[in-house]
Amino acid sequence: MFASLALAAGVAFGSALVPLINVEIFVLALVTREPALSCLAIGVVVAAGQLGGKFLYYLAARGSFHLPKFMHREPKPLTPRRERWHQRTKRVRAWVERLTEKCHKHPAWMAGTYGFSSVVGIPPFMATTILAGRVFGTAA
Repeated sequence: MFASLALAAGVAFGSALVPLINVEIFVLALVTREPALSCLAIGVVVAAGQLGGKFLYYLAARGSFHLPKFMHREPKPLTPRRERWHQRTKRVRAWVERLTEKCHKHPAWMAGTYGFSSVVGIPPFMATTILAGRVFGTAA
């Protein structure tokens, strides 16, 4: 029983880091294989694993630690194709910058962001943990 819960925590942690891992399917398989496990215990363990994994995203966005060098992209020269794309997305980038600036001024808006994402189905932890790290600034 403990091994199954530990495995569930590991899968949840991994799915928080790599979105291609589906923890929901794993939980369904786990409940099917071991029906004696408490649903509450599974929920707590999976939630803790997910939060632990997303906490790494939060810390990286906040600037508390730096990502490995292979994850940093070197700036590429602007080709005509990239320049056209840059022009097409200018309006969206400006909107995101204005939203980021407003979020810096009003950090309490994170509750609204979570509420909106839960209603429309946008994954709340993937985007909003990074946004929260950006909003609450860099580490001292």
